[in-house]
Amino acid sequence: MPDSTSDSTSDSMPHSTSDSTSDRLRVRKTYKLYIAGAFPRSESGRSYPVRSATGELLAHAAQASRKDLRDAVLAARKAFASWSSTTAYNRGQVLYRVAEMLDGRRDQFVGEVSDAEGVSTKAAATQVDHAIDRWVYYAGWADKYAQVAGGTNPVAGPYFNFSLPEPTGVVGVLAPQDSSLLGLVSVLAPVVTTGNTAVVVTSEDRPLPAASLAEVLATSDLPGGVVNLLTGVTAELSPWLAGHRDVNAIDLTGVPNADRKALQIAAADNVKRVYAPGPVDWSADPGTSRLSAFVETKTVWHPIGV
Repeated sequence: MPDSTSDSTSDSMPHSTSDSTSDRLRVRKTYKLYIAGAFPRSESGRSYPVRSATGELLAHAAQASRKDLRDAVLAARKAFASWSSTTAYNRGQVLYRVAEMLDGRRDQFVGEVSDAEGVSTKAAATQVDHAIDRWVYYAGWADKYAQVAGGTNPVAGPYFNFSLPEPTGVVGVLAPQDSSLLGLVSVLAPVVTTGNTAVVVTSEDRPLPAASLAEVLATSDLPGGVVNLLTGVTAELSPWLAGHRDVNAIDLTGVPNADRKALQIAAADNVKRVYAPGPVDWSADPGTSRLSAFVETKTVWHPIGV
């Protein structure tokens, strides 16, 4: 007969210490820039401490330089031709895939938003859910916006006259400082929905959700270079973004009103389109105003055949 005591003895023995993870050192995450679909460190080698709303050190983020910004603009320009010529239907599919990927990492983003903004887990979860829904919202508009903004114009003559919205080009986005994920998605998604490419300067004090969003974008179907995310000092990077001659438009949402005039002057020097909205409730229905902020209207005349 089998020894009954042997089973009870083996059950009572402690687990091997090799299976225990209590003493395992945590693998610290390295937060980098996101340029051309890759994750480089800043060429300057600089980084800066990122703290939670309560002052706890969370990580060090790469501090982008002027050279990093130029590299990001170059990547956005290179990606523009392909992305703008992608059908609106396919752009919508890509943006929907971003929403799927973000939803799969929901718990991670809830924790990051809670730490960054000092809100409860419940409030952070609401913001993350809104951010996921916002990607879906703009994905749905991708192949519908042209019908709303464009049209066939009545003319007195034997012609057809069509007006069609077309993407502006490379758009610089100074992301909201107070809404690390929902605000970021709300300013970024409409830019790429209409076929533009983007260079984004993220929230300076709350960059970690944006850095994690870069990982979502990299593992989705979004081509490299369509979105480029730079962490760093907004006041240091914004003048170069406003003055860059290969940036076609700039969104000043994340810039205080007192600092906007200098950037508007710099943008005017190279005839850059400027979008400078007032205070925004990020949880409200976004409407379509941001979709129209970075499109140009092309009018086509076509003779009527006999």
